[in-house]
Amino acid sequence: MPHIQIDNDLPGIGGLLRQRPDTGGLINTMADALLRGPMSLTPGERELIAAYTSERNETPFCAGSHSAFAAAQLEGGKELVQAVLIDPESAPLTPRIRALIRIAAEVQEPVHVLADETIAAAREAGADDAQIHDTVLVASAFCMINRYVTCLGTDLPESPAYYEEAARRIIGEGYAATLT
Repeated sequence: MPHIQIDNDLPGIGGLLRQRPDTGGLINTMADALLRGPMSLTPGERELIAAYTSERNETPFCAGSHSAFAAAQLEGGKELVQAVLIDPESAPLTPRIRALIRIAAEVQEPVHVLADETIAAAREAGADDAQIHDTVLVASAFCMINRYVTCLGTDLPESPAYYEEAARRIIGEGYAATLT
């Protein structure tokens, strides 16, 4: 049960965003920019980073949502995403994405400068400055969003099918459209 009164029946962050369109609009604009806008990583790769960060932060709503969004946009679909959430070291990833997932894992930990070895391994695997930057930005944004969703005790969807329908909507219309 949410810790605040929510005057709509949307689960997870959707209820919070609809409740507060003043801040919800800003968060959705940020999500569109980070996850759908032009960046060095594909939208599927960015959604995978968001899903992985959310899983590590034990935020089921965000992990479920962004897993579905990543699966719909990545070759390998649900099986790939689940493999990454379980063990990214054995998941069928390119060395570059595996190294970027390691960066996301380190970003999710208590705040510290990323280890030189983590960055060197990403560069060795083919990641450039833009990809390293964008990975840190997406993972850190999801640490904030995960806390927003989890700390207020938002509800989970009643059906797992919710996530697949949300994936169709987000991929087709974007995040900002979900407030209307």
